Amino acid sequence: MAKIKLVTDSSIQLTPEEVAQYDIRVVPLTIMIDSTVYIDGETITRTEFMEKMAEAKALPKTSQPAPGTFLDVFNELSADGSQVLCVNMLQAISGTVNSARQAAEMSDGDVTVVDCDFTDRAMAFQVIEAAKAIEAGADMDGVLKRMATVRDHTILQMGVSTLDNLVKGGRLSKAAGVVGSLLNIKVVLQVADGELKVMQKGRGVKTLHRFVDSFVEKLQGLENLKEVGISFAGGEAYAQEIGNKIKAVLPNLPVLVRPTDPVIATHTGDGAFAIMCYTD
Repeated sequence: MAKIKLVTDSSIQLTPEEVAQYDIRVVPLTIMIDSTVYIDGETITRTEFMEKMAEAKALPKTSQPAPGTFLDVFNELSADGSQVLCVNMLQAISGTVNSARQAAEMSDGDVTVVDCDFTDRAMAFQVIEAAKAIEAGADMDGVLKRMATVRDHTILQMGVSTLDNLVKGGRLSKAAGVVGSLLNIKVVLQVADGELKVMQKGRGVKTLHRFVDSFVEKLQGLENLKEVGISFAGGEAYAQEIGNKIKAVLPNLPVLVRPTDPVIATHTGDGAFAIMCYTD
């Protein structure tokens, strides 16, 4: 049976140890800040990006990998006859998956490209479970079915302090953006069915605090909860506080708290955070 090799993009939330353990190839996106181009995870770190974005004259611009970049990776990994599975972030926030699809059509190898309908740690849930299925000997159909199951049992919700970046970047409609332009309005968003949707809005940080408390309460009622991820764009102290709240009521549950990728941070703006989980 041909081996299946995993590829993903750098919007994913994986630890260096997970990348090594599961032999995952991460293709980086690029970010331009005031005419300077950086390679995600190679020439700029997540912490450095937040500092540079705060000082930038204009909203950073993000770019998906060129089809040629994916093509080189696909051809390299498939040269020994292996199949390639490339998992990318939702099309609603990036054209990365389409770039990968173009490359797959040109590749000499057997390449399958998937829009996972999520990003960040919610995307990692699918990729890691795919890796485990591959290790267990599953074929491509089996791996894709396992990913679909995880996808259908994943929740990704986020608290956003301002919608300015999301509207400027075209990831949320201007009509929704008007809500966030009012003084001190905070918004709760959900990624569902491959789209960003406004769930709640309110004045002041209490809106976000109520959202967090409600989410933690919801977690306690979920059966077969496997993991929680908390990612943040600035505001690490509050993200850690959320993680501690979850650990206090679910002490045996794995909780990963890490800064989000520059591509995601560009869209969400400073002070945003996401809580992600899946059940099995």
